[in-house]
Amino acid sequence: MSHNNDSAAQARARVGAEAANAVTDGMVVGLGTGRTAEAFLAALTARVAAGLTITGIPTSQRTADLATRAGIPLTDLDRHPAPDLTIDGADEIDERLRLIKGGGGALLREKIVASASTEMLVIVDRGKVVDDLGAFPLPIEIVPFGAAATIRHIEAALTGCGLDGTLTLRRAGDGPFVTDSGHHILDASLGRIPDPESLAAALAPIPGVVEHGLFLNIATRALVADADGVTTLGPSS
Repeated sequence: MSHNNDSAAQARARVGAEAANAVTDGMVVGLGTGRTAEAFLAALTARVAAGLTITGIPTSQRTADLATRAGIPLTDLDRHPAPDLTIDGADEIDERLRLIKGGGGALLREKIVASASTEMLVIVDRGKVVDDLGAFPLPIEIVPFGAAATIRHIEAALTGCGLDGTLTLRRAGDGPFVTDSGHHILDASLGRIPDPESLAAALAPIPGVVEHGLFLNIATRALVADADGVTTLGPSS
């Protein structure tokens, strides 16, 4: 197990370093959340220490804290509403650069920042690349008020899309997991999502749904780490 963990950490470090090299002087960069994004942040920190001048927009409080400690200057979308580039990980990615994100609970802010950016570079290890999305449970961020009614609407939307699965309220300690924006997360275990676009369209109008973890038509390129190095998915592949 420790060997596998070491290999995964090495893959994250490799792809994080490659992603850091995609950042150029003067950029405003969306800083993702999660273990792979933190490997990128570590590599970016080294480049900033060596003289690279950039400004970061964090997608979570944890990323903001890490970046501040690393000496990376931070801004926000109010001051910089169109970042040059967002670099973030994913829980799953398919060959069309469709993603499931939100395993770390930061999907709302991640999607806001990535959607505002000119480009989104996704960094993953080979195990996250799938033929069909859905083996990883889809996070759905909901408002706590009226949750039971929202869940009924979500279940109806899933049924309408021909999907059958369980919805589980994500927990942290003795209570529900609470996002940085004060919401809860339902994890939808669906197994396979043959038509992510239809599911996204079905979830969007539900009043209690704040956001979901399907990132469609947002990523522009992906770097994939495996034992042999880093390969590219997307227009350059």
